[in-house]
Amino acid sequence: MTTIRLTTKINASIKNVFDRSRDIDFHKKSASQTQEKVIGGITSGLINKGETVTWQGKHLGLWLTHQSLITELKSPSYFVDEMITGNFKNFKHEHYFKEVGNTTVMTDVLTYKVPFGFLGEIFDYLFIKRHLTRFLKVRNHSIKNSFI
Repeated sequence: MTTIRLTTKINASIKNVFDRSRDIDFHKKSASQTQEKVIGGITSGLINKGETVTWQGKHLGLWLTHQSLITELKSPSYFVDEMITGNFKNFKHEHYFKEVGNTTVMTDVLTYKVPFGFLGEIFDYLFIKRHLTRFLKVRNHSIKNSFI
């Protein structure tokens, strides 16, 4: 099991950051480096608990499909998306939001398990964790900059 934890401070209200983080249209723009597009489920607007979205994008040179379900949502402090179908054994992305003065602290906790046993773990160590960390940092930077 691999865990990635990132914290981003954003000069915006907690409600605005929370909504931007679950905005399908914004995600499409912020993930342009992987040519992400929605191919199923909620295709635009804000995703909510019990709803799914299916993404297709180019990651590590491969076209991959990933379907997520919002399993938990407590506005404006927390939501979770979990993989239903995709290329991982399991994949859970927890999004935490905390207001500190005029700043929102957004924390991502991404936990996943790769397939293919020991070979998968080596590939994760060499490529996947670094790729996913970079992907989340770009996304978080886009969210942060959208409020400037």
